[in-house]
Amino acid sequence: MPKLLLIDGNSIMNRGYFALPKDLTSKDGIHTNAILGFLNIFFKVYEEEKPTHIAVAFDVHEPTFRHKMYEAYKGTRHGMDDELREQFPVIKEILGLMGISCMEKGGYEADDIIGTLSREALKEGISATILSGDRDLLQLATDTVLVRIPKTKAGKTTVENYYAEDVVKEYGVTPLEFIEMKGLMGDTSDNIPGVQGIGPKTASNIIQKYHSIEEALNHIDEIKPDKARKNLDEMRDMALFSRDLATIKLDCELDKKVNDTEVSEKDIFSSSVYSRLSELDLRTILKRFDSAMGEEVAESVKAPAYDVIEKSYGEIIDIINKNSIKEIGLSPFLVQGEVYGGCVAVGEDIYITRDSGICNIRKDIGKDVLINMMSIKEYIDTFSLDEKDSLFDISLGAYLLEPLQSSYTYDYIAYRYLGYELTDEKTLTGKKEITIFSIDDEDVRKVLAYKAGVALAAAADIKEKLEKEGEGDLYRDIEHPALFVLASMEKAGIKTLREVLVQYGNEIDVRVEELTKDIYGLAGEEFNINSTKQLGVILFEKLGLTGSKKTKSGYSTSADVLIKLKDKHEIIPLILEYRQLTKVKSTYVEGLISTIREDGRIHSTFNQTVTATGRLSSTEPNLQNLPTRTAMGREIRKAFVPEDGYVFVDADYSQIELRVMAAISGDEALIKAFNEAKDIHAITASQVFDVPLEEVTPDLRRKAKAVNFGIIYGISSFGLGEDLGISRKEASGYIEKYFETYSRIKQYLDEKVEEAKEKGYVKTLFGRIRPIPELKSSNFMQRSFGERVAMNSPIQGTAADIIKLAMIKVFRELKDKGYSSRLILQIHDELLIEADKNEEEAVRELLERCMTEAAELAVPLYVDVHTGQSLYDAK
Repeated sequence: MPKLLLIDGNSIMNRGYFALPKDLTSKDGIHTNAILGFLNIFFKVYEEEKPTHIAVAFDVHEPTFRHKMYEAYKGTRHGMDDELREQFPVIKEILGLMGISCMEKGGYEADDIIGTLSREALKEGISATILSGDRDLLQLATDTVLVRIPKTKAGKTTVENYYAEDVVKEYGVTPLEFIEMKGLMGDTSDNIPGVQGIGPKTASNIIQKYHSIEEALNHIDEIKPDKARKNLDEMRDMALFSRDLATIKLDCELDKKVNDTEVSEKDIFSSSVYSRLSELDLRTILKRFDSAMGEEVAESVKAPAYDVIEKSYGEIIDIINKNSIKEIGLSPFLVQGEVYGGCVAVGEDIYITRDSGICNIRKDIGKDVLINMMSIKEYIDTFSLDEKDSLFDISLGAYLLEPLQSSYTYDYIAYRYLGYELTDEKTLTGKKEITIFSIDDEDVRKVLAYKAGVALAAAADIKEKLEKEGEGDLYRDIEHPALFVLASMEKAGIKTLREVLVQYGNEIDVRVEELTKDIYGLAGEEFNINSTKQLGVILFEKLGLTGSKKTKSGYSTSADVLIKLKDKHEIIPLILEYRQLTKVKSTYVEGLISTIREDGRIHSTFNQTVTATGRLSSTEPNLQNLPTRTAMGREIRKAFVPEDGYVFVDADYSQIELRVMAAISGDEALIKAFNEAKDIHAITASQVFDVPLEEVTPDLRRKAKAVNFGIIYGISSFGLGEDLGISRKEASGYIEKYFETYSRIKQYLDEKVEEAKEKGYVKTLFGRIRPIPELKSSNFMQRSFGERVAMNSPIQGTAADIIKLAMIKVFRELKDKGYSSRLILQIHDELLIEADKNEEEAVRELLERCMTEAAELAVPLYVDVHTGQSLYDAK
């Protein structure tokens, strides 16, 4: 018997988008959470309904007949996120491959298409099911038309079912009376006004008694409560008008009829659909293809059961050693840093031990047995791990393959590489993460087994993909060794003088107080300087400055706005300084003081898997962002000092990104300038501004420097003009002249953009992948951003790889030569060693040599080396 499934495409896509993690993407960087959510719901309902006909209705981005009736219709809705918008063409492509009709009609909404087809099905004697998250469609329910409302929570989907009688049970009104209710109570999501003061309960009571708005108006004197009666009497026309807005149209002229929407299971589960879902890395959906496509596919997505076998630590070691096991998965059981046991995955078996001796597992098993685990850096000391040990970090491998993810949890890796159901980024085995106190707890045992099993099973796929994508050497030569460098830096920390920070904070307080008085004086009154609203009124109303438009929330007083006004009124520079100092006080003075440990040192955490370019970041606190641009900001560095008997040796790459750009672009003029050790900014100034080299002024050199570094980041003429305070036309001339001088650079940057558009990503010199999904966006600003990323990422990413190689080289030499000096800090292109004073000269030579020899390029790498008794002195 024929059955029609009608799907509200926009509604179900929205539901998927907001139900699943927003950072879920394919390997190519295409966002997929809405697609995955849609397909999860679709297949659940498809398997339950077994429809013979399917149509998915979508809204068209243009005004409908309702907008013509009421201009403010849906006027309160926020614009669609770009990450959601980019997924609509993909889901339509997938539905097309399945042979499912996608329908949209200018001037109408998806609801109207669904309403029309549902009534056509009634006339044809075909039962119909409507799938939507929008309860407005309940008005379409009948004895044979079923409306299904899905709900998704913690990755699990349930569905509410409504025939006409179910609507009555739930709301006390029939489906048609439901429209009358909407006329009275309105709908804030669609901006349907309704009658002021009448909510769902009152609307339901009125319609249950009178069944229609007209009948209620005929008995207006009987309406309760009095406020509802008064408002309905005064807003008669609005109630009837709102009902008309809320009524779904049932007679649209459509390009397809119900009979045109027939589908077959063979098309839905076709190889072309499977292939497209594979490209999008939607592994959990592929599991649904098992029965339709045979055992071969089923095997590729089948997840092993994680049963736990309790053994003593010695028994586990014997099993590994006597059976010549090649690799294992390890999930330690730690409480407050102490080992209490853990799980070891060996083949398809998972063993659990409550023996703390497991921390010796690396030395107790064969040196060639590979240990796969998550976040190795956290366990280096606990398990006495060494860079030369046979280890693999699944989170680090997953990061290299998909650098745009915000985190790399067991759940995410299990979903991506093993095809397990994605539950929630905060869950494991479908349960909320638990505080681990006892290894006897069944939930604890399940979690440990899950982790060990995932570590072993996912590692093979991750390693295979790293080799396939050309990132195997990147992992082995750069990222894996860097784990041990960073762990050493975290353990060492940096000595920080609390008293210096306190004194500096007091000096800031004095200056902020002076600034506050001066700002009040110029404003002519006291006000809250930290209040954007109050500041906006002072600047743009009382003082009459222009340059910021007033919105509902007030005037914008962002840094960009104020910087443009800094020469318009003497109050502006004072406000900018006030903001800068209060930020330095809260973020750096108070923030740093709170992180000094009992040993008098700050131990920041260095993160490898955060930035898409491969640059390191640091947290708790962030030492990568110490202020350097202002004299007062740089004072912070005086609080960082070496231990007694030690000295800081600091080295900073000079113009590394420019040198990388010269090398990988192959521009002969730029390469020649660097190889002749000339002042690159002065040379650029001479050629761009057409003056002899000896006549280049400091101002011209400053402008040339802005052009040089701006080109790396794909700066526009507008952006360069803003930076230099010149016209857009003049800035455009500078850029054109620059590309005339260094013609190969322009060609190289254009090639990178085209390559990214074709492949969806770019690579660094060392093979690091940077996906650029923004290039596929329908938003011009997003695409422009993507083009800048395509230009810059190979350069910035290569520079990041080089600094890591330098760190590794420095770390190894210090260790191999038995120096007591140690590498303690990396800030972008800068490395800091806390050097024993007896080793100062040797360490200085070592640091400079290791950094300059970190990579072989067509131009030399150059570093500036300084020493001092504080980070301020050594910079």
